Amino acid sequence: MEHARKGMVRVAMVVTNPCAPDPRVLRHAKWLVEAGYRVTVHAFDREEQYPLSENIDGVRVMRYQMGKVPYGSTIATVKGLRKFKRKVVETLLLDPPSLVYCHDADTLRIGVTLKNQRSVPFVFDMHDLHHTWVRMTAPQSLARSWVSGRMKQTMLKRAKKAETIITSSGALEGGKERGFVEWLMHHDLEGHAVENRPMPPFEETESLEREYWTVGYLGRIRDLKAFELLLESILCIPAHERPTIRIAGDGVIAPRVRRMMMDAVESGEIEAEVSGAFTHEEFRELIAEVDVMYAMYSPHRGNILQGALPVKMFDAAAYGVPSVVNSDCLMGELAVQERMGEAALWNEPERIAEALMAARGKEVSLQTTGMRERERWFQAMNDVLDRLQ
Repeated sequence: MEHARKGMVRVAMVVTNPCAPDPRVLRHAKWLVEAGYRVTVHAFDREEQYPLSENIDGVRVMRYQMGKVPYGSTIATVKGLRKFKRKVVETLLLDPPSLVYCHDADTLRIGVTLKNQRSVPFVFDMHDLHHTWVRMTAPQSLARSWVSGRMKQTMLKRAKKAETIITSSGALEGGKERGFVEWLMHHDLEGHAVENRPMPPFEETESLEREYWTVGYLGRIRDLKAFELLLESILCIPAHERPTIRIAGDGVIAPRVRRMMMDAVESGEIEAEVSGAFTHEEFRELIAEVDVMYAMYSPHRGNILQGALPVKMFDAAAYGVPSVVNSDCLMGELAVQERMGEAALWNEPERIAEALMAARGKEVSLQTTGMRERERWFQAMNDVLDRLQ
């Protein structure tokens, strides 16, 4: 009987990407479905290339196509996002769900509007410090810093109205580095850490017999400096010991990264292969080609030093592949504590080269999986879900 009652309880999740897939969004949606709730993900298909409606493991994904909208920080992007959010609010006001689940700060306005106009509670799942993204292309820009500050204040004001806040990192027990939970605490908000760790079982990948070794980057390609630093670091390694580079993913600067790597290949400095977006299934094939995962990011825009944890570090460890990450922040502390790889100082190519060499051949495993995160998530959601019955 309880399951039947839950089955009538509808949850609307909102995310500003096409959810094709978004592992964190779908993972949390599936946990709700497993608990007996009906979940629809309202997603923004900016490039209009996915089905308008799709069922993924019991989760309905409803995609909005509103003309092609670029990624990045352009005026067209801002206008497109505003249009998407207005349409989602319109849709949800017509037939209000029992709960709105906002993924990241750019969807908070939808949760606040439904709460104010229909008394629908909402949850805020803070994947990242969203306001820092606007500074990525020009972290020293005063104009972008001002915009980022306004976005931050708006987010904090809206987040206070959430029933609960879930976020993707928190300080380690006995550790010295802060996570997003501590960032929220600093702003008088309580957050609950649920890390982006994959769920078992993990299929074994076949080790490829080859004479060379490979450093890989598999994921969204956003930060040009990170790839310039990767290339510079690998050129610090003697030519006869140098790894090949394997990059896969899409993103606003993907064409520039491809050109940079292909120029280095043509000049005889490196061997590299660069390809586009990949599916979850294709990730298993790609990771089999990689000996060390490169997961370093510019700390200048803020979220790295405040506690960002790279999903690719967890995904790589699940397949026995070590990572090299930023030191002097939470990701470096966690990588060393759980023996998932090596940490190196940003913008120190020789140190990064040493870390890549040290990680080569290192045996790693994912000691803590998504099963712990599932328990953490339900603990954070229990009071909210109890009030929906």
